[in-house]
Amino acid sequence: MMNLNLLKLRIIELLEKHKKITTVAEILELKQPTVTFHMKNMERDFGVKLFDMRMGKIVLTDAGYALHHYAVRIGALAAEAQRAVTEFDTLRKGSLRIGASYVPATYLMPGVLRHFSNEHPNLHISLAVHSGPSIQAMLEQHEVDLGVLTIEPSASSQIDRHIVGEDDLVLIFAPNHPLASQPEPEADQIAAYPFILSGQDSSTRSLTEHWLDKYHCRLCSFLEIDSLEATKQTVMLGGHISFVSRMAVEWEVQQGLLQTRDIPGDLPKRLIYIATNKNRHRSALLQAFIDHLTLGVRTQP
Repeated sequence: MMNLNLLKLRIIELLEKHKKITTVAEILELKQPTVTFHMKNMERDFGVKLFDMRMGKIVLTDAGYALHHYAVRIGALAAEAQRAVTEFDTLRKGSLRIGASYVPATYLMPGVLRHFSNEHPNLHISLAVHSGPSIQAMLEQHEVDLGVLTIEPSASSQIDRHIVGEDDLVLIFAPNHPLASQPEPEADQIAAYPFILSGQDSSTRSLTEHWLDKYHCRLCSFLEIDSLEATKQTVMLGGHISFVSRMAVEWEVQQGLLQTRDIPGDLPKRLIYIATNKNRHRSALLQAFIDHLTLGVRTQP
């Protein structure tokens, strides 16, 4: 009977990452011959070649990569099982891995994380910042425990998602821009000024394009900038305007660096979602953070 234990799967993971038996042995605190022994045993048990030596480095064969795919998944589930037992019904210790898309990660999560970590100082919390689709993939692979997104996760049998709040888009421009004299600018006026579009993968971009199509607007000229901070800085220099998250410009508006107006017409709401893996045990720690985050979103100005 094949003996495929967690150690062997961990060796597969680390060899794919580091390509060296010596490095894997050091990480696992094993002797090099022990790692080699397990490698040979796996090839013998499966009856196929899993490893190749190329230019002094270990590379996985196609069969090795097939096994690596499951090694990563099983390793993540094993680590999650250990955390679930360790953290069961306690907020005194444990770890929480959060993934967030760019806007909530930058403008919502810092305050939420600060307050939660102050209340629970012995917890280890990490925040990974990626695009919405990347966060969903990380949830499905058990690489994060919770996702915070401003784009609805795509349909998945593994993902549970809930709306926790809204983040409206607003029109922004410099205080000396001609639109500053317009309390309610119209769609054709907005399209007449140089515009900054966000990156293709952002929910802001899709909502902006929806608005342009609905009101049959064609921009006179535009820049495409895949950075919210760069967009704000460019708008502050004067000339360009843009649609951005209201949450993202609160400080600049308070400081008089930018002005905002409501976007004319019917613009779909941009929502804030929390997402979890349905197969992940919802520990007391995870539930406490979800409750804290939900309250933080609802009390945003």
